Amino acid sequence: MALILGIESSCDETAVAVIDGAGSTLAARIVAQRIASQDDEHRPYGGVVPEIAARAHAETLAPMVGAVLDDAGLTLADMDAIAATAGPGLIGGVMVGLVTAKALAMAADKPLIAVNHLEGHALSARLAEPGLAFPYLLLLASGGHCQILEVRGLGQYRRLATTIDDALGEAFDKTAKILGLGFPGGPAVERLAREGDARAVPLPRPLLGSAEPHFSFAGLKSAVMRARDAGIHASADIAASFQQAAIDCVIDRTRRALAASGPVTALVVAGGVAANAALRAALTALAAEAGLPLVAPPPKLCTDNAAMIGWAGAERFAAGFTDPLDALARPRWPLDPDAEPVRGAGVKA
Repeated sequence: MALILGIESSCDETAVAVIDGAGSTLAARIVAQRIASQDDEHRPYGGVVPEIAARAHAETLAPMVGAVLDDAGLTLADMDAIAATAGPGLIGGVMVGLVTAKALAMAADKPLIAVNHLEGHALSARLAEPGLAFPYLLLLASGGHCQILEVRGLGQYRRLATTIDDALGEAFDKTAKILGLGFPGGPAVERLAREGDARAVPLPRPLLGSAEPHFSFAGLKSAVMRARDAGIHASADIAASFQQAAIDCVIDRTRRALAASGPVTALVVAGGVAANAALRAALTALAAEAGLPLVAPPPKLCTDNAAMIGWAGAERFAAGFTDPLDALARPRWPLDPDAEPVRGAGVKA
C-alpha cells in the first residue's frame, strides 16, 4: 500500500484527500481531506447546474490540492500515485478533476489511477471497515444510481438489480422539490419526515414482491405530487409516508437480491442515500434477518468525497493497476458492463 492523492469532482462537491493505504484504522488511512460544497451556488436553481459545477471545480481544485498537502504535512513528491474520478458523472466536472490529476502526475512523474466513481463508493466500506472481506452484497444508492451488486473482488462486480427509472436519491430530491423544501433535497426530506406520520398518506410501493430485484421510483414520485395537490395532507406526513414507502421498496428488493446472490460476508450500503438514518435502521434489521452484518460507512464517506477515491486508488495501486495519461473521462461507466439490459431502464441501467 502507498500514499495516494485522491481527487473527486463528478458532481457538486470538490474534494481532495491524502490516503495512507497502509493504515490499519479509518483514522490512520485518511491522512487529510477537504470537501467544498456547492450548495449555495445551486440552491437558487433547485438542483445541480452542470456548467456552474464545472466552473466551481475549476476555481477551487488547485488551491484545495495545495491546502490538503499542507494539512498532511506532505508534498506532491511524497505521493506514490495520483487518483481521480474518471467517471461516471457530469462530464465537465469529471474532466476538471481528471485533467488536474494528469497535470499533477506528469509534473511529479507519478502514476495516474483513473477511478470509477461507483467503485469508490463500492470500496468505501473497506476503507471504513479494514476487516471487510470479499465477496459482499452492495446496495449502492445515490442521486444518480440505485443498484445491487455482488462485489466479488477488486474490479469484479455482478449486477443483480438496477433502477428502471429514477434513482433513490433522485426520488428524494424530487420529493423535496415537490414539497418546496429546497436544496439539497434528501437531507431536507429526512428531517421533515421525523415530524410526520409515515402511515398518514397511502402511497404505492412500486415493484414490491416482483420476481426480479429491480427498482422503480418514478410512480412513487408522481404519487407524492398528487398527494401534495390534493391539499389535505401535511407536508411532514407526505415526507414521512414517502420515506417509508421508499424504504419498504428497498428492503423488499434487497431481500430478493440476497436470495439470488451467492454466499457473501456482509450486506453493505453505500452512496449518498446511505446517510439516511431510517434506511440504515431498516437495513440493519434485514441484515440480521439474513445472519449478516450491515456495513455502512460513516455518513461523511457516503456522500461524494475524495477519501473513497483515494482508497480505491490505493487498492488498485497495490494490485498493480495504473492508467495512461490519455485515460478518458466518461459520463457513463458501469461497474458490470456485461450485465443484461433491463427493459425500460434506458441509460441508467
